Amino acid sequence: MNSDQTPPQSSLSMSSPDTPIRVLLVDDHDILRHGLKLLFKTQPDMEVIGEARNDKEALTLTGQLHPDVIVLDISMAEMDGLEVCQRIRASYPETQVLMLTMHESEEYFLRSLQMGASGYLVKKAAPSDLSNAVRAIKNGGVYLYPGLAKALVKAYLAPSPQRERTTSPSHTTLSSNRPLDVLTPRELEVLKLVAEGRTNQEIANHLVLSIKTVQAHRANVMVKLGLHDVTHLVRFAIHYGLIPPEP
Repeated sequence: MNSDQTPPQSSLSMSSPDTPIRVLLVDDHDILRHGLKLLFKTQPDMEVIGEARNDKEALTLTGQLHPDVIVLDISMAEMDGLEVCQRIRASYPETQVLMLTMHESEEYFLRSLQMGASGYLVKKAAPSDLSNAVRAIKNGGVYLYPGLAKALVKAYLAPSPQRERTTSPSHTTLSSNRPLDVLTPRELEVLKLVAEGRTNQEIANHLVLSIKTVQAHRANVMVKLGLHDVTHLVRFAIHYGLIPPEP
C-alpha cells in the first residue's frame, strides 16, 4: 500500500473504502495531542499522519501531507485557530477542518463556519462524537455540535441585508424570488439531505443511488446555486426554509 506517497490533488476526495482517513492534529498542548492520537489509533478507518503545535507547522504539514481532515484547536497561546482555519481552507480546499474547542459560545461557533470549518465540536463531547465528526466531514458532510445547532438556524433566519448579499446564491440563472426552481426534484432532495448533515453514503442509501450519482447531484447543486462549499449550502438551505427553525 503506497500510503507514503502524496496523491494528486484531483484524487484527494476519492479515497477508497480501504484507505484510512488521514488526520492532522493541531494543538499547542502535547498531552492533548497525545490523547487524541491514542483515541484515533482505536479507529481502524483513521490514521494520524502528523501533529502541529503552531500555525507555521500546521500550514507546512498541510501542504506536505495533504490530510483529509485537520482537527484544530480554536484557542492556542501563539496562534488564532480561526485565522489558521481560514488560511488552510483558502490554500487547500480539499482538506476539511474540524474545530475542537472548550468554547460553547455561539460567536465562536458561527465565526468558525464563516472561516470555512466543516465541523465544530466541544472538548467535553464523547470520544465517539469526535470520530463521527471526522467521518462526516471527510465524506462531504458537516458536523454541528447539537447544543449549538440552533444558533446557526437563528443567525441565518434573522433578517440582515448584509447577510442577504453575502449568502444569497450568485449564479446568473437564479430568480431572486424562486431560486430553487433551477433545481431538479432529485437535486432538491440531495440539497435538503446534505443540509441535514447526511454523508454521501447516507444520502446514497436513503435515495437508493450510487455515491458517484450523489456526488454528481451535489456538484450540480453547487454550480446552479453559485455556492462554494458545504457550509454555504447549509446556510442557503436554512435561509430558504429547507431546514425548519426549531421552536
